[in-house]
Amino acid sequence: MKKVLVLLPFYLVGATTALAYDINISRPPGGFSDIGSLISNLLTVAMVLSGLIVFAFLVWGGVQWITSGGDKAGVEAARNRITAALIGLVIVGAAYAVMRLLEAFFGICIVSCPIKIPSPQ
Repeated sequence: MKKVLVLLPFYLVGATTALAYDINISRPPGGFSDIGSLISNLLTVAMVLSGLIVFAFLVWGGVQWITSGGDKAGVEAARNRITAALIGLVIVGAAYAVMRLLEAFFGICIVSCPIKIPSPQ
């Protein structure tokens, strides 16, 4: 198990060989050849996960609202949960938008920079 955990990062970045004799790990299909694409893909996964979490919190708040039975404290807790989920989604979306705007306006490379990772031969 420890050997798998040690070799996993080398596999993910597309190393052709990994710290052991006669073990060849080929680059995975659609693998990452540079850090920029890795970060871009991680940000995409983070955005999808945040969307799923927001959806779960919205459903949870809706169910809590429905099951509150008119209780003022229950309705208020459900409303706070829904508000917090939407505010979190706005913050995550704004952070991503600011990152893209900085790339576009200043020409700096945040997400799409091709920094090549040398691989052992």
